[in-house]
Amino acid sequence: MGMHMGGPGGASAWALMRTMRRDDEVAHQKLPPGTVKRILRFASPYRWRLAAFLVMIVVDALVSAANPLLYRMIIDRGIGHHDTRLIAIVAGVVAALAVVSAGLTLVQRWVSSTIGEGLIYDMRTRVFDHIDRMPIAFFTRTQTGALISRLNNDVLGAQQAFTNTFSSVIGNLVTVAVTLVAMFVLSWQITLMSLVILPVFLFPARAVGRRLAKITRDSYNLNAEMNTTMSERFNVAGALLVKLYGRPDAEERVFADRAGKVRDIGVVQSLYVGVFFVSLLLTASLATALVYGVGGLFAAKGILLVGTVVALTAYLNRLYGPLTSLSNVQVDVMTALVSFDRVFEVLDLEPLIAEKPAAVELARGPASVELDHVDFSYPTPEEVSLASLEAVAVLEQAPRQQVLFDVSFTAEPGQLVALVGPSGAGKTTISHLVPRLYDVRAGAVRVNGVDVRDVTLRSLHDIVGVVTQDAHLFHETIRSNLVYAKPDATDEEITEVLRLAQILPLVQSLPDGVDTLVGDRGYRLSGGEKQRIAIARLLLKAPDVVVLDEATAHLDSESEAAVQEALGQVLVGRTSIVIAHRLSTVRSADQILVVDAGRIVERGNHEELLARGGLYAELYRTQFEGQEAALG
Repeated sequence: MGMHMGGPGGASAWALMRTMRRDDEVAHQKLPPGTVKRILRFASPYRWRLAAFLVMIVVDALVSAANPLLYRMIIDRGIGHHDTRLIAIVAGVVAALAVVSAGLTLVQRWVSSTIGEGLIYDMRTRVFDHIDRMPIAFFTRTQTGALISRLNNDVLGAQQAFTNTFSSVIGNLVTVAVTLVAMFVLSWQITLMSLVILPVFLFPARAVGRRLAKITRDSYNLNAEMNTTMSERFNVAGALLVKLYGRPDAEERVFADRAGKVRDIGVVQSLYVGVFFVSLLLTASLATALVYGVGGLFAAKGILLVGTVVALTAYLNRLYGPLTSLSNVQVDVMTALVSFDRVFEVLDLEPLIAEKPAAVELARGPASVELDHVDFSYPTPEEVSLASLEAVAVLEQAPRQQVLFDVSFTAEPGQLVALVGPSGAGKTTISHLVPRLYDVRAGAVRVNGVDVRDVTLRSLHDIVGVVTQDAHLFHETIRSNLVYAKPDATDEEITEVLRLAQILPLVQSLPDGVDTLVGDRGYRLSGGEKQRIAIARLLLKAPDVVVLDEATAHLDSESEAAVQEALGQVLVGRTSIVIAHRLSTVRSADQILVVDAGRIVERGNHEELLARGGLYAELYRTQFEGQEAALG
C-alpha cells in the first residue's frame, strides 16, 4: 500500500499535516503563461517511467480497496456459514494481495526515486551551469544563500511535484472514488452520515493549517537568522573580528536570544501539530463509533450483515485522509508549480556576457591589447539580477552612470602598460574589460586586432591571465588550487612554477607539501604566500597577456619584495597591463597611463610624466614625501 494510502495515523497523517500547513497565499500567485508546458518538456525524458508510476498508483489503490470486501466475505459467508474452505481461500487471497501491495510499494519507491533523483540531477546541473556562466556583475548583487536555496529547496520542491504532489493527487482521487462507490453500495445511509462528520475535522484543520503556515514561515526566518549568525561568526574573518574586539559575551547573548526564539516557536509549532493530530484521531474515532453504532443497530435489525459493518469501518479509515488532502489540492499543486517557476526564473535570466554562435578562436602567441574609444557604464540591476535573489521586493531603479569616457590605448606584444591614478578612477574597470568580465557600451576591446566580443570565451581566457589584489584559493590542497589552471599538469611543472613564484621552499617545508590543505579561502597562508600561490597558478596557465590588479597593494615590505620578484618571472615576454598603487614599482613600464574620473588624462613613460608636472608628478611626489617622512 503506497504512502498516500492508509488510515489517519503514521506517514499518511504526517503527509496530510504537511499539505494542510501549506500557505494558502500561494494558490493566488500568478504563474507566467506556458509554465506547465515547460514543466512537461522538462519531464519528457521520464514520461514512460512517470506513466508506469501512475499506473502502479492506480493498481495499488484498487488492490487496497479490495481488502474490506474480502473481510466482509470472510465474516458473512465464511464465519457466518461455517465455511472453513472459503475462509482459507479468501484469507489466502488477502495475504496474496498484501504481498502484491508490498511489491508494488517497493517498485513504486524505486521508480519514484529514479524519477525524482533524475529530475534533481537534471535541474541542479542545468541551474549550476547556467549560474556558473553568469557575468561577474550577477554575483556582485545576488545573495549566495539565495542561489544555494534555488539549487536545494526549489529544485527539491519542483521534484516533489512529480514524485509526491501529482502522484498523491491521482492516488487520492482513485482512493476516494473507489471507496465512496463501495461504501454507497454497502450502505448509502451510513456513508452520508460519515461524510457529514468530515467538516468537524476539516474546518478546524484548515484554520490550524493556516496558523501553522505562518508559524512555519516565521520558524524558517528565525532559523535563517540563527544560521546566519553561526555562518558569519564561524568563518575565519568573522571569528577573527570577534576575537579582536573581545565580544564573546555579547555574541553569546545575541546567539542565545535568536536560539531562544527558535526554541519558543518550536514549542508553539509542536502544540499546533498536536492539536492537528488529536483532532484527526478524534474525528476518526467519532466516525468509527458512528459506523459501529448505526451499523450495529442495522445489523441487529437484520438490515446489514456484520461483515458489511466491518467493511464500512475499514473503508472509512481510508476515506478521511485522502478527502482532506484533496480539499487542499489547489495549494499543493500551486506550491509545486511555484517551485518550478522559481527555478525557471533563474534559467530565464540570460547571461549578459554571451558567446556569439560564429565566435572565432584566438591564436596563441605574442598578443597585443587595444582599447579603442571605449565608453563604459556598469549594467543596471534589471540586466543582471533578480529581486528574489537580492532579498528585496523591487530592484533598485538608480540611473546608469558612465564610469569610462573615450578610453584608448594599445599594449604591443611584450610591452608593460601601467595604469595609475587615484582610487575610484576606473583602473580596475579597465582591467575587467580585457578578459571580458564586462562588455563595453561603446568602442571596442581587441586582442590581436580581434574584438573580444567576436572570440570564444575559452580561447580568450586561455590567452588572458589575471592576478587580483586578494587572490582566492579554494578550501582544497595547494596542488588542487594550482592544477585548476592546468588539470593535466605534471609534478615537474608544478615544482617549476612554485620555484619561479618564489614559494617552493615554503611548500616543501610543509608536512604534506603540495598536498597541504590551504584552509577556508586560503587563510592558513599569509597574504604574500597566497599571492605567490596565485602567481604560480598563473604561470602554470602560461597566458600571453597578464593583467595585474594591484597584486602587492596590501602586503608588507618583505612579502611585497618576494611577490615582486615572482611577478618579474610572470611578465617576461608577455604583454602586461598592471594596476599600480605604489608608483615606484612601474618606473620601468613602457607606457604609463594616468586615469582620473574615468578618463586617461596623461600618458608616457616615468621620466616624461615627471617632467610634465601633472597628476602623475603630484601623485609620485606625495608618495615619495610620505616615504621620506616614514623613514625620518
